[in-house]
Amino acid sequence: MSRKARMSRHRFFVAAGIAGSILALASCAGSTPAEDAAAGGGETCDATEPAPLGNDAVTIEHALGTTEIPADISRVASVGWGNQDVALALGVAPVGTDDQTWSMSGDDELGLYEWTLDAYDELCAPKPAVFDTTDGVDFEAIADTAPDVILAGYSGLTEDDYATLSEIAPTVAYPDIPWYTPWRDSIRIDSEALGKADEGEQLVEDLDQQIADATADITSFEGRTAAFFYVNPTDLSTISIYATGDARTAFLGDLGFDFPELARTTSDGGGFYADIAAENADQLADVDVFVMYGDEALVQALQDDPLWGTLDAVKNGSVVVTGSGDDFSGAVTPTALSIPWMLDDYVALLDDAAQKAE
Repeated sequence: MSRKARMSRHRFFVAAGIAGSILALASCAGSTPAEDAAAGGGETCDATEPAPLGNDAVTIEHALGTTEIPADISRVASVGWGNQDVALALGVAPVGTDDQTWSMSGDDELGLYEWTLDAYDELCAPKPAVFDTTDGVDFEAIADTAPDVILAGYSGLTEDDYATLSEIAPTVAYPDIPWYTPWRDSIRIDSEALGKADEGEQLVEDLDQQIADATADITSFEGRTAAFFYVNPTDLSTISIYATGDARTAFLGDLGFDFPELARTTSDGGGFYADIAAENADQLADVDVFVMYGDEALVQALQDDPLWGTLDAVKNGSVVVTGSGDDFSGAVTPTALSIPWMLDDYVALLDDAAQKAE
């Protein structure tokens, strides 16, 4: 696979239990169905047809058109990143969803991350059909789930994709730019499509409060800059910085960091990311904390590099590595359910890195 293809896949599909459920997720008991069965309690989840949501008909405008969603829908499908988590957080279990893992991670059979699978268990709902995104939108598999609505608030649908999906079911695309929907806006547009706009707004408020609580005693972020990067460990000639509009860097701002100049200007110019050649490493001199996929070996490689190793943040070890291909590396692209799943651990890692910054 080419570097461009790897980065495209990596960029957009990355990407315990659900720490502090965002809303009161309906469950069939205090334990999971698997735990009940193991305990001999006999409590199991029946794979029944989804119940009507009781929603009113709604009309939603988005970047690709206007979508009319009928009342009393029941079968929900989702494409793109994290849209299934919005539905699940609002008590609705999609019958089908795009695969979410970008490597051999999460549930290898289903291609979904831990927090999503936990939510299906909490809702006592059958696992969804998972659509293979290797070759783009899997229209046939989506049609097979017979959805009443398709959520795509955070996605990269083309006009042709949208037209084809709309023949299957009413489809709600992103509000403005493909693959550039902030997590709050994803919740708002997806919840409106489900007839749960008020609950979606409450969900946003709940998550904002969780973020505030998690960072309340953190002082190291104040006045510090941070951004998310992509670094190929086999080729340090160039690294990429994600713009402030990208969900990963934007979430660092939610936590209290400022943004370096290059992340800002890249976003202002309409870009998702910018490549920086090693000989221009000084363009990142104003970055106090680097966040990136990878492990400690990558940090050491940057520190040993004659150019990247000149940056204060690299020299000081003010670098957070989130793993590569595991659940945590997916969680840092925030969704309605991944935020509470990873928040405390992420803040702790960032706090440790920020305290090393000069």
